[in-house]
This record gives sequence, C-alpha cells and structure tokens, in this order.
Amino acid sequence: MREIEASRITEEVARLCMEANFELEDDVQRALEKAHEAEESPAGKEVLRQIIENSGIARGGKIPMCQDTGLAVIFAEVGQDVHIAGGGFEDAINEGVRKGYTDGYLRKSVLADPVKGGNTGDNTPAIIHTTIVPGEALKLWVVPKGGGSENMSRIAMMKPADGIEGIKKFVLENVKAASGNPCPPIIVGIGIGGTFERCALLAKKALLREIGSTHPDELYASLEKELLEKVNDLGVGPMGFGGRTTALAVHIEVAPRHIASFPVSMNLNCHAARHKYIEL
Repeated sequence: MREIEASRITEEVARLCMEANFELEDDVQRALEKAHEAEESPAGKEVLRQIIENSGIARGGKIPMCQDTGLAVIFAEVGQDVHIAGGGFEDAINEGVRKGYTDGYLRKSVLADPVKGGNTGDNTPAIIHTTIVPGEALKLWVVPKGGGSENMSRIAMMKPADGIEGIKKFVLENVKAASGNPCPPIIVGIGIGGTFERCALLAKKALLREIGSTHPDELYASLEKELLEKVNDLGVGPMGFGGRTTALAVHIEVAPRHIASFPVSMNLNCHAARHKYIEL
C-alpha cells in the first residue's frame, strides 16, 4: 500500500491548472507551426501566425492564452494500492482548482446553479472522472474546457445500420455547422460505442492523445486519417477565415455497445488545446 498526501494532490492540481492555461503542450505547438508553414490562405496563415505569437506571449508572461480559462475537468487513474492520507480525494482536487484559479488570476466561470446562476467565485467544483486501476500510481490529467469548444459538442444515437458512412456524415456536418465558433484549428475527439454517457466521455478522453498518434486498430486509424482530410477540405480554416487548416487532428476512441444502439459523439478542442498531466 502506497500513501499519497492529499495536500500534495492539491499543490499539483493547482500548478497544473495554471500551467495548462499558460503553456500549450509541445505536440500542439509543433502542429500549429507545421500548419502555419503549410497553410495556403493568406488570411489563414496570418491567423496561425498570431495564434503562435499569442502562445509565446502567454508562456513567457505566465498569463492565460485565452480569456476563457475554462471549467476544470480532471481525469484521474487511481491505483487500487494507493491510500489518500490527510483528506478526501475529490476535496483535495477541488482545493487545488480553487488555489490554482485564485493564485493564477484565472477567470472564474462556474455557476453554482445552472438556471439560477450565482458564480462560485473560485471555479469549483471541478468535473472529476475517476477510474480505479491496478498498481500504486496516481495519474492526473487537468483539462480546462472553455465554453466555445464545449458548446460545439454533439452526440447522436444512430442506427446500427448507419455504420461508418453515418459516422463520417455526423462528424462533417457538425464541424461545418460549428464553423469558426470553436476557434479552429480544432482537435476533433470522437467517441463511438458504449452507452449515451460513456460515448461522450470517450470523445473527451480522445482529446488527451498526442497529436500525430494513431489508433491502434487499423480500421479506426484509417478513419481518423480520412476524416482529418475531409474536415480540412471543408475550407473553414483558422478561426473560420478560410484555408486548409480547420483541424490539427482527429482522434477516435471506441467501446463495446448494445446490439440495438450505435451512439456516436464529438467533442472539440479549440486551438488552445489545454491539458497537463502528472503521475504521482
């Protein structure tokens, strides 16, 4: 049995909340730079130049790369041989979010009641997804999700007969309809299978994969490649100003499903694809 202090979880989550808002991951930065080199549209190329410049300013000045610093989504893999000492696990995470968003002067965007409103003042509570796994490690992904990209999420309970062609139609129609609203170039996370709620979670987890990685199953790897090409053929372009770079990547995650159900979901990251990871 390995013991991890709740206070350490709090400190690490606070740090990751700030770093996720200040610093793009290296794979995202590289993808943006590559897109800038390849973009043919003058307007699209200039937008990408400004996005890259903005990223450098945020990193250098330790300031948010976007005014919308998001709602904190936390993915946690907790080893079954880990004991959290000195406090509750979710309490420690929420205290970390509270500290990170306060100390980092990050915008507080959480309403206590979805209809009546009332800002909680510290960006808590976080959305926490916990999985118990073998071992004695604790892995945390801190993923601030802004309203712009989150609002473009979609889910469909399709007919099993719709198959792959139905998936393609669903993704392309919704990316086209989203246009510049999710602040492209986007990363498209797609969930296929499971149940209504499991499918949506798969789409969001797909966004954590490194840009340039491919699905281990050849069928889905091929579908990722095809969809990326077709999405970029839509001509939406950076920030919706036109061009070849509507998406940096398409990532698919799948799960077994009921024979009568065929759920498909889409979750987007804007160009500020914020996520940070630590293993304790």
